[in-house]
Amino acid sequence: MRKPVDGVAASIMLVLCFAWGLQQVAIKAIAEDVSPVMQIAFRSGVAAVLVWGYGRLVARDVWLRGVALRSGIAVGVLFAAEFLLVAQGLRWSSASHVAVFLYTAPLFAAIGLHLCLPDERLSLVQWSGITVAFVGIAIAFLWPTGSAVTLSSSTLLGDLLALGAGAAWGATTVVIRTTRLSEAPPPQTLFYQLTIAFLILLSFAVITDQTQFHGSPLVWASLGFQTLLVSFVSFLVWFWLLRHYLAARLGVLSFMTPMFGVALGVLLLGEQLEMRFIVGSVMVLIGVLIVNAQVLRGLRRTARGPK
Repeated sequence: MRKPVDGVAASIMLVLCFAWGLQQVAIKAIAEDVSPVMQIAFRSGVAAVLVWGYGRLVARDVWLRGVALRSGIAVGVLFAAEFLLVAQGLRWSSASHVAVFLYTAPLFAAIGLHLCLPDERLSLVQWSGITVAFVGIAIAFLWPTGSAVTLSSSTLLGDLLALGAGAAWGATTVVIRTTRLSEAPPPQTLFYQLTIAFLILLSFAVITDQTQFHGSPLVWASLGFQTLLVSFVSFLVWFWLLRHYLAARLGVLSFMTPMFGVALGVLLLGEQLEMRFIVGSVMVLIGVLIVNAQVLRGLRRTARGPK
């Protein structure tokens, strides 16, 4: 029986969300020395090896057969698309913007699951949350600021790419939930994602001549953080939490991530926040929380039932 979130779980989630929020900043901080797409290709390749070793040699999971060439490739391509869009978005927009727009993924996942699974039909309240979130997105993109520079194509293009990354992440969730991968051990699914992302992103970096690499202590610290802590350790800790605590309540706590991303972008990179972005991002986060509210209510009713 999974238990409600306690002080230990909340403290762990605080650290995880801080790390996840920091990853956009870590990529942006060394973008002049290593292109974002090359950074993500590097970390994906190394993390894939680590995840394979953990899943097969440490956890000794029994991996499903017959899923690699279908759903395995599908989630891998979507995962690669997500981070390719993140990498390109960070070239044009700020880490703060990317952190918020990437976390629109639950909205896209909810809509996709509504269309694919009868048990995942959205309620009127959840549709209202989606409406609030997409109005927030519209405000973030379209609200006049009086600055021609702010509304130029570069920042808006980066924001649009980050929004596309959120859609790709949401689609990944739909594929996992609607295929046999829902029965696979988590390291197997993540291995497919990381391996295919490495192959696609490295190829893209070579084709577009984004393979520059200028090593420095900051570069190696950023890559080490992204690879070991974000792509490997945080994954193991997250799935440990999912095995012991109620998933939806952990999911709500995970929305601290974009708030950390925004705060760290401002503090560490000196990024400026426009009023349109502040208002829009608050509406996005409120909408996402509304979409998840019904799941939480269902968990509360279950928790009050017989044990």
